[in-house]
Order: sequence, then C-alpha cells, then structure tokens
Amino acid sequence: MSIIPEKMRGVYLNGHGSFDVLEIREDIPVPSPGPTEVLIKVGAAAINNTDINTRLAWYSKSGNDSEDATWSGNAIEFPRIQGADVCGRIVAVGKDVKEDRLNERVLIEPCLRRAKGETLPQSWYFGSECNGGFAEYTVVDSEHAYKINSKLKDVELASFPCSYSTAENMLTRANVGKKDTVLITGASGGVGSAAVQLAKARGAKVIGITSESKVSDILNLGADEVLLRDKSIVSTLGVDRIDVVIDLAAGKQFPELIEALKPFGRYVVAGAIAGPHVELDVRRLYLKDLSFFGCTVLEKNVFSNLVSHIESGNIKPLVSNIFSLEEIVDAQKAFLAKKHIGKIVLKVSRNKDEE
Repeated sequence: MSIIPEKMRGVYLNGHGSFDVLEIREDIPVPSPGPTEVLIKVGAAAINNTDINTRLAWYSKSGNDSEDATWSGNAIEFPRIQGADVCGRIVAVGKDVKEDRLNERVLIEPCLRRAKGETLPQSWYFGSECNGGFAEYTVVDSEHAYKINSKLKDVELASFPCSYSTAENMLTRANVGKKDTVLITGASGGVGSAAVQLAKARGAKVIGITSESKVSDILNLGADEVLLRDKSIVSTLGVDRIDVVIDLAAGKQFPELIEALKPFGRYVVAGAIAGPHVELDVRRLYLKDLSFFGCTVLEKNVFSNLVSHIESGNIKPLVSNIFSLEEIVDAQKAFLAKKHIGKIVLKVSRNKDEE
C-alpha cells in the first residue's frame, strides 16, 4: 500500500490569461477518491491544445471569459489543475471500486461521461471541467481509468490519450477503411501524426499536409504522400480525389478541402488551429452529397480500441521533448512554437525509479 501524503505539488491555473496565471504550488491538498473513483499517482502528463485554449479563453463565444470559456461552454472554476493526457498508477480506490485495481498502471480517458458517481448530461474534459493531471495525484471515475500493459515509459504512454483517441474517434466516425484515400491536415501535430498511423493501421491510403521541414518525418510515419501546407490543395491533387478529410486546421484552406472531396465524401473536423471561421459554399455540400462530422465526444469503444493498439504495438509514441512539471511554461512555449513532431510531455513523478 502506497503512503499517500496530505499535500502535493502541482500547477494551478488561477485565471484566463498569459503564462503568469500558471502557478507552481507544493501545498495543494491531495484529493480523496469518491465512492466510484480511483486516486492515481501521476507519472507523466502531456501538453495539448485544450490546455492552451482554456488558459486563453479561446473557447468563449460570448467574449465574456467568465461565462463560457471551457470545452463544454460553461464557466471554469479557479484555481483549476489542467492536464488531460495522463499516465500513472492507482494508489487508492473508492468504497464501490474493487481493491484489485490497486497498483494498476492506467491511462485516463480524457472525455468524461461520468464524474463524482454521476452520469453527466454533457461530457466533461479532464483538466477542464474538473482537475486533471498537472499534479502528483489526481482522481477520476473508475470507468475512465483504463489498465494498460506496456513496456513503454510513462512519458511515452502519456503521449497517447488525447491525440490518439481524438484521431481514432475521427476515423471511427468517418468509417475509414482499406478502400479510402484520407487527407490529413496538420499531419505533424499530435492528432495529425496519430491519425496518419491509425489510418494506415486500417489499411487506408494516407496523404498528409505539413511544412517542408517535416515532410520526411510524415513519410516515415507511414504516409503515402505529403502535400506542403502553403501550396494549393486543388492545384496539387485536383478535385474529387479524396474519400475522407481529417481536418485539424480549418482556416482559409477549407474551401479547397471541400473541392478535393469526391462525391459522397466525408469531412471530419476536431480542430481549428488555422482559424475557426471558414467560407462554405453550401452548394458544394449538397450537390456533392457530402457528410460532415464534428468530433468531440468519443464513441463508446474508441478508447478501449486505442489501448489495444498500444498494447499490440500497432502505433508508436511520438515524444518530441520532455520537461519537468516545474517547466510547464517552457513546455507550453515550445508547444506554441509548433516546431515539434508529436507530443511535448511533462514528467510529473520525481521518483527516478518510476518510468
């Protein structure tokens, strides 16, 4: 049985704003698991877009930071411990959780359907609507803590939950198969690089869009072809060439993505890093009989499928850089520079014997 302290170190988000709203603390109370929850000692937690977007109030549609600046569109409660990409071990369980779960190595499913023993009317995001993994300990409902059997290190496993589950969810919603040609925007990012691997695992032909400096990296991930993001998609590919677009960028290239789709093609979106407002000619939507999918909440079997992919070695972790928890500002700056391939991860545990 692990000795659980009363206080822990972690990072508080104290409000919306710049890096100065992030505060390293050593006196944060260790949470206690509720009846259906487990307490997890965090080994590592990765940086992702949601951390940045929540801090900057990017999700706010009203312009009033306090009203709707979270993933679900509700007000955030401060201080908040962020961090949705988490790998760790279960060190305590609630009274309704079987004790044989103790010491399980787990990944946390970041899209939450249950919290505090209740089924949620609208899904939460771990580290947004509730405290997450940028601390030494965290709690989550037992059903969202997935046992993982892997020789990979915690910092490697922490690169999977958000990006890879998002990518797998997009491919699942679009029913991607062996006969499909899939175009992936932002192919060097966390979700994009995951989508390249997972689409290839399904047998699809994959075309990635990235910068010139990252072409060889995307090809090495398994992409069959790479387009440069500053080039015209239609001029390069032509029209009616793509079965599925996996879009993480949106922005000004959106009309060309639609032109590139074949009749009855599927457009799937889970990000807007190039800009959330796009120009849509609705005639192209209905005359080409296109299907549009907005993806946030994970389909039921997506995370368990992801764990199976990891355990079987079908996909590999892409860790660009590792920072300590205390270096979270440097980690977020590196993330925002967008010079990396894959994920930037925080090593939370100070125990050198822990992976």
